[in-house]
Amino acid sequence: MDKFLNEQCDDPCTGTGMIAELKRDLIPEPTASALADIFKVLGDPTRVKIIYTLLEKELCVHDLTQVLDMGQSAVSHQLRYLRNLRIVKRRKAGKTVFYSLDDEHIEQIFVQMLQHVMHG
Repeated sequence: MDKFLNEQCDDPCTGTGMIAELKRDLIPEPTASALADIFKVLGDPTRVKIIYTLLEKELCVHDLTQVLDMGQSAVSHQLRYLRNLRIVKRRKAGKTVFYSLDDEHIEQIFVQMLQHVMHG
């Protein structure tokens, strides 16, 4: 163990000289936080299933409860969370509320990650 603690490089690294440029171009904290929140969404299997189901078709809460074998309250809670992060949007038709993915960016991110998981 002491061997590794006392070991030093013969040619110490002086870096790339790009620190100032990299710091200047670093993603702003609010953007990094918003992006991390979107990836947190994908950390929950129920939300992943909801997004996957909505890839194909706009659905009402009732349809989602049937597909996921979950209660209406639980599905509504997840949809509210997804809506607050602009992952899904809703459309009212009379008394029925239909949900779909908010835009093609969400679909692209999800499909890319799904392909990555299924590839390896």
